[in-house]
Parts: sequence; C-alpha cells; structure tokens
Amino acid sequence: MNSPVLSAANPQTSAFNSDDLVLRVHDLSIDFGGLKALSGFSCELYHGELVGLIGPNGAGKTTVFNMLSGIYTPTGGDIEFRDRRGSTHLVRGFSPAKLNHLGIARTFQNIRLFTKLSVEDNIRIALHSSRTSGPVDALFRLKRFRLDEERMRAQALELLSLFKIQHKKDELAMNLPYGEQRKLEIARALASNPSLLLLDEPAAGMNPQETEDLMKIIGFIRDKFRLTILLIEHDMRLVMGICRRLLVLDYGRTIAAGTPQEIRQNPAVIKAYLGTEAVDG
Repeated sequence: MNSPVLSAANPQTSAFNSDDLVLRVHDLSIDFGGLKALSGFSCELYHGELVGLIGPNGAGKTTVFNMLSGIYTPTGGDIEFRDRRGSTHLVRGFSPAKLNHLGIARTFQNIRLFTKLSVEDNIRIALHSSRTSGPVDALFRLKRFRLDEERMRAQALELLSLFKIQHKKDELAMNLPYGEQRKLEIARALASNPSLLLLDEPAAGMNPQETEDLMKIIGFIRDKFRLTILLIEHDMRLVMGICRRLLVLDYGRTIAAGTPQEIRQNPAVIKAYLGTEAVDG
C-alpha cells in the first residue's frame, strides 16, 4: 500500500518499483502524556534516495528519527524495513540495537561520541558486531583475533580518510574541533554497515565552508556505500542542494512533500517555515 501523502503530493515516486523500497512508514503517531507529538506521518524511502525532512523547531522531526531508530515506541502506525538481504521486517517497537543490526544507523542533533576514547576507537566500537573471532581467540591472541584486529584497523582508517581526519586517529574524540566531531559521528554510523542512514542536523554548528564540504561528503557516501539517507537539516542551502525530495512537518503533521522546487513554492510551507526570503533566495 502506497503512502497517501507521497502518492498525492509526489507522483515521481512511481519511478521506483517495489524492489527498491527500503522503508515504508504508515500513519505513525506518538503521544506524550496526552500531547500528540506526531500524527499520521507516512513516507516511503527507496534505495539510493537522499530525502530531507524539514520543518520549524518542535515540528516533530527528531521524534520521527527517535521512532525509526527505536528510542521511542510509536503509539500508532506501522514501520516496515527491508534489510540488505532483501528480508522485510515490521520493526515498530524494536530496540535500537536490533534496528542497528538490521541496518538502520543514525546520528544525533547533540553529538554523542565516546569522548574519552580515541578517534579510532570510536570507529572500532561500531565495527565490533562484524567480528568473526570469539573470547577464546581474544584470550590467546589467536590468528582469527589478529586478523579481526587488522581488518578493523584498516576499515577504521578508511572511514576516517573519507572525512580527512585519519591523521587524528590517536587523539581523544573530545579534543576534536566541533566540525570534526560531527564528521566522526557520521563515520561511526557508517561503520555499522547500514542500508538506511538517519542524519539529524549534521551541519549544525558548522561554518559555511564546513557545510559546503559536508554536502559533498554526504552525496559521496550515499553513492559509495549504496545508502538510503533521510536527513534533518535547517540549513536550506544544504537541503535544497543535495536532496531530490523533501517532506515538511509542522505541529506533528506532514503539510507537504515533493521536490525542492515544489516545496520552495508551496504556500503552506512558505507560511509555516520558509518565509519569503528563503523563497526569493
């Protein structure tokens, strides 16, 4: 069953077929003590898409991410996710660990790193689930353990190289500049080998040059890792520049969905969020 919001507002999704479908969210809602934080949210994400989720502060964007990543349990609706092997799962209510194992990874609006561990160790922790060695291998430093260590070190350095911070692999994460901490968090999310990556305001706190670099990196990692990306971002230049499709929330409800150009000209979006300056710019 197609999402009613996208079918009506964004007919270009018909270019995808069912085999491309990665995530289907239908009529998702959540209440907090009688307050409805999100109501009737629906969307479909297809393989290789880079979709933006935008809206004013308090619109419900991070709440959506918290439900998709298992931090919140929805009070209504369904979440259907297809993993890398092509198996489809109804994942509403799954734990964050189980969702990550299936292939959903995310970053946070407020950076969450292991600040007192090295940059490299932050990546290696995320690679832990890919180990083939066991406790006995580790205890006696057997060949399987040594091969695991070499592989994880190489993978960590490869990921850090994508973000040009490999030379800081031995520094504590807390000592990185803010922009590099943001990059490290994305690199750590990639280390879990996701098929769906949720980026919550990745450009927050970055200067214009850092934001420009990040735009290029996000597009690159989508192609390199064959990812589907859902992105929350307030920087309209970044969103309009890299997303082919946008969903707009306001007061917990979807008010529009479409291409950046369609969203830029949508009266409801202009009134609720963009304003005339954003449209003219």
